[in-house]
Amino acid sequence: MAYELSPEHEMFRRSVREFAEAEIAPYAAQWDRDHHFPIDVVKKMGALGLMGLTAPEEYGGAGLAGEDGGFTSLCLAIEEIGRVDQSMGITLEAAVGLGINPILTYGTDEQKQTWLPELVSGDKLAGFGLTEPGAGSDAGATRTKAVLTDGEWVVNGAKQFITNSGSEITSLVTVTARTGERDGGRPELSTIIVPGGTPGFTAEKAYDKLGWHASDTHPLSFEDVRVPEANLLGDRGRGYAQFLATLDDGRVAIAALAVGCIQACLDLSLQYAGERQTFGGPIGRKQGVAFQISDLQVMLDASRLLTYKAADMKDQMEAGNAVSTKDFKQAAAVAKLYATESAVTATRIATQVFGGYGFMEEYPVARFYRDAKVLEIGEGTSEVQRMLIARGLGLPVE
Repeated sequence: MAYELSPEHEMFRRSVREFAEAEIAPYAAQWDRDHHFPIDVVKKMGALGLMGLTAPEEYGGAGLAGEDGGFTSLCLAIEEIGRVDQSMGITLEAAVGLGINPILTYGTDEQKQTWLPELVSGDKLAGFGLTEPGAGSDAGATRTKAVLTDGEWVVNGAKQFITNSGSEITSLVTVTARTGERDGGRPELSTIIVPGGTPGFTAEKAYDKLGWHASDTHPLSFEDVRVPEANLLGDRGRGYAQFLATLDDGRVAIAALAVGCIQACLDLSLQYAGERQTFGGPIGRKQGVAFQISDLQVMLDASRLLTYKAADMKDQMEAGNAVSTKDFKQAAAVAKLYATESAVTATRIATQVFGGYGFMEEYPVARFYRDAKVLEIGEGTSEVQRMLIARGLGLPVE
């Protein structure tokens, strides 16, 4: 059965595309060259309502429940922003999926009232502190600790590769930490809200990255950081389950970002193949070029359908319809794996279509080429996705 977006979703897509082409596309190359994080554009995305698509109206959000396709709307926004600039696409994805949604899903009423309004408006950002120098895919190897002492959590440790964690408008980071041990020596993991500016909490110098030059990414350190006991996010000892659920949603959102990348590669390649003349005609006349661009269309269609299917399953779950968590997890892993690996391939094809010009930074395909690789890594590597898919098929893979 073909999956089609509703007229409302199509109208929303067009509005985001118009915004992206007017407010982001003309400046993306310069931001990339300058490694500039455009806070003004982040706030404009908030003003457009993109940060609050999945948040209730009481916090300033759009109030799009599952039956309204709120998560699908978010994925459409990420796709359209990512079509012109992957850095701003990941900024939006992380702002909502990793910043807002954990508080929205697991926070107390007081935590929501305290943090969500500014995050939903785009005036502030939040980071999600999971990955560590020795604990990425193996999140159970987390070494950051939080000890409850005299009504305060005392946090010590380090995180790395954390998006939206050290900007001028970052208000907090949710941090996964060991808060004890379970039977058999397994770590008890919990999630703690650490506000920006808390003594001992430092966002170290921003990374010099291969791509995503205009996004905000830092290593973080915590030295005897003290926050109130009430800053526990969700139930104590449920941190592992919380971030697994957060990553499931994030995988679909990253797949949407990959779809935007593939769409950009197709658009740019089609335009160039029609303009570039060799041997008395456009290069698009040559089968060697035409066939490669045809492959881009196939990858785009397949990636988009897998992503929209997973996003719709999330909305159906939120609406209380008969979609199991297991089925959604499988669909999320499949979409993430296929779309991100296709995006990397698409950027290679687009660069090849452009030939020598594709190797020049003045052409956007070079930026997309650099940006794409991390899509296979963030929110769970391709290897992790294959492991999850295999387990979903009933294979006892380790």
